Amino acid sequence: MKNSKQNPKSQILRGPEVDKEYGVSKTARYELMKQGLFPKPIKLGPRSVGWLRAELDAWVEARVAERDETAA
Repeated sequence: MKNSKQNPKSQILRGPEVDKEYGVSKTARYELMKQGLFPKPIKLGPRSVGWLRAELDAWVEARVAERDETAA
């Protein structure tokens, strides 16, 4: 999946990479998606999905903004 010429923001991450880099478990990802609180995956094949890094980064930024609004 990784390509040195690929824009990092358009990079597709598979589930285990999402878990490791963003600190969410598979169960939490799917529960949050069900609630509309986590980016939906894109279908890569019949039994394969991935998430766009740009959407995951935006999700994290939104969580930080939410935290900062609550603290203010």
